[in-house]
Amino acid sequence: MIMNNKIRNRYLETIGVLVIIFALVRCVFPRVADNHHGADNQTASIADSTAISSDSTIMESTKVESAQTESVITDNTITEDVADESITTVAPTVSYVKDGEKYRRIRSVSNYAKAFPDSNHVQIVAATKWGVKPVKNRADAEKRKNELVYVGGSPSYKIAKLDASIPYLVPHAALLLDDIGRNFQDSLQVKGVPLHRIVVTSVLRTEDDVTKLRRSNKNATEQSCHLYGTTFDINYNLYSRAVEPNSNQREDVGDVRLKQILSEVLNDLRLQGRCYIKYEVKQPCFHITVR
Repeated sequence: MIMNNKIRNRYLETIGVLVIIFALVRCVFPRVADNHHGADNQTASIADSTAISSDSTIMESTKVESAQTESVITDNTITEDVADESITTVAPTVSYVKDGEKYRRIRSVSNYAKAFPDSNHVQIVAATKWGVKPVKNRADAEKRKNELVYVGGSPSYKIAKLDASIPYLVPHAALLLDDIGRNFQDSLQVKGVPLHRIVVTSVLRTEDDVTKLRRSNKNATEQSCHLYGTTFDINYNLYSRAVEPNSNQREDVGDVRLKQILSEVLNDLRLQGRCYIKYEVKQPCFHITVR
């Protein structure tokens, strides 16, 4: 019995010494006390960190792509640069005019040459299809009035002084010209802009007119669409005020804004398939042939 007590006391002393030793080791090397899942937790922590970094990268990439997309949509210059020349519908340019206390929006094409690219070889096909046989001279025109409509006067457009053409069109083209003039004035009224009339500078040309033009202008084509009564030119730098201004009327917005509104009207009609249009630069006009 005395021996058993001695063994038990020695065992307890040994246990106490071991506890003290482990306590000292833990103080010197605290990581020894980590559980056996430490490596797994560290691996998981690294994985989480990698995932967070990856998510951040994706978010930043998404922000960059979104910004680039927004730039293409909102930046007209970028849209215009990437546009193919064969595309005839181009991004609109938006400007505003003041109407009293409000601002009215004007949507114009961003590039006139790209929006209205229809050259003479395109228009001549429609002209020969829908037009009359070429008129020889003024006397011949007088005999062809059953085929042609007089367009010398209208409240929606003005015919300028004509030196190399006469104010006649086929009925199909006369209707188009009238619609352009009325749509233009309707658009002006909606936007709160004072009423103006478009100015037509060239209409039906006789064969004699074309011959005279070619003498003075070598660039004038012998195969002119104006010969068929299907074609007319509208000056985009010249407009006629429909009503004389007074103290109760708004101020003019300028020819640049009027040109933008006119281009909006013409673009709509062209996209409806009603006409071909060429934007001329040397002689400032929209060269238009009915379809």
